Amino acid sequence: MSGKADPRSAGERTTSRARLERGRGALGPALELVHTGRAPTRAVLTAELGVTRATAGAVAAELEALGLIRVDARPTAAAGSQGRPSHRLAVAEEGPVVLAAQVHADGFRAALVGLGGRIVATAPARETVDADPAKVLGSVVEAGADLLRTTGRRCVGAGLAVPSAVAEPDGLALNPLHLAWPAGAPVRRIFTECVRAAGIPGPVFTGNDVNLAALAEHRHGAGRGARDLLCVATGHRGVGGALVLDGRLHTGSSGLALEVGHLTVNPEGRPCHCGSRGCLDVEADPLALLTAAGLDPGPEVSLLQQANDLVRDHYDDPAVRTAAETLIDRLGLGLAGLVNILNPDRVILGGLHSTLLDADPTRLRAVVAERSLWGQSGGVPILSCTLTHNSLVGAAELAWQPVLDDPLGALTRD
Repeated sequence: MSGKADPRSAGERTTSRARLERGRGALGPALELVHTGRAPTRAVLTAELGVTRATAGAVAAELEALGLIRVDARPTAAAGSQGRPSHRLAVAEEGPVVLAAQVHADGFRAALVGLGGRIVATAPARETVDADPAKVLGSVVEAGADLLRTTGRRCVGAGLAVPSAVAEPDGLALNPLHLAWPAGAPVRRIFTECVRAAGIPGPVFTGNDVNLAALAEHRHGAGRGARDLLCVATGHRGVGGALVLDGRLHTGSSGLALEVGHLTVNPEGRPCHCGSRGCLDVEADPLALLTAAGLDPGPEVSLLQQANDLVRDHYDDPAVRTAAETLIDRLGLGLAGLVNILNPDRVILGGLHSTLLDADPTRLRAVVAERSLWGQSGGVPILSCTLTHNSLVGAAELAWQPVLDDPLGALTRD
């Protein structure tokens, strides 16, 4: 062991430790700022945290030592700028990951997701969903474990997105209507057992797929900067909704809020799985579009892909346009009711709804404005989701949250 003395004085070491102790409570907020892209430089981090530059530097150095962020100490100053350029901050590309999994009506997928919502690796999508949730979740976790072995990355947790309301606190999939799973399937317990059996460490979470899509879009996509964000989406089957208030998902008293798929938008419409008639769930999803266009869905690709391809490639066909306009009008009616009740400052649409918005944005926005109390005075912005796999990224956000809350504790806990 070297007997060389530390060149810093005792006073300097004490000051450095004091700065870090003052800043330790800021580690989580600092990491979240970098994670969501809101603190690209140390100067911005300092301002956002409301601390001194020295404390922000100590916080950034600690997060870098934990392998969570990267500090670029030699940035290039922008042309025409004055003063010393600030160090740039970014998530560590080789840092830890979480296992994210998604199950939907047409298959399931596993991925490894890093900080910043970056998908590091994905397993090939599977297209058959067994009626036994244990078999499906066992397969998706096995695929994730293979990714971890292949990449050699450290895993700090796991998250699962399912097409069902997930009741809290037990993590039960109450209404997996478009899967053959039993109502009330204990998906969190099953997923946790599979994760533990695979030797994957860290906390385990489960949530509704549209809720998680909204969370991901709010942090990394089209919902960035919104205070009250409404997300409505149709994936492979059915329609879901989610609300983010002040950066947090609003899930209600037991996780069941925003079941927007069961808003009635056509009282004389199709029978719905819930027992009602004319719900968004059966009036504005991919099957509804294909049926309205007079098409018999084939088994070659998913319903979502068939519906998206139909709108994108054949919108000039009168039958397709008429079918799409019918769905747009139904969707607009549902959105107007939600806007009247919730008064969001932004609406984002996912899945087929995003494709319909892109195909005819004027019609959808006009329907919402006509039916909305607030639409007459300018209306709420309606945008498409921008993340390719937002439910997967949202599942990862659940698993990352303990690290965002307490980076030091989460990464040093056995």
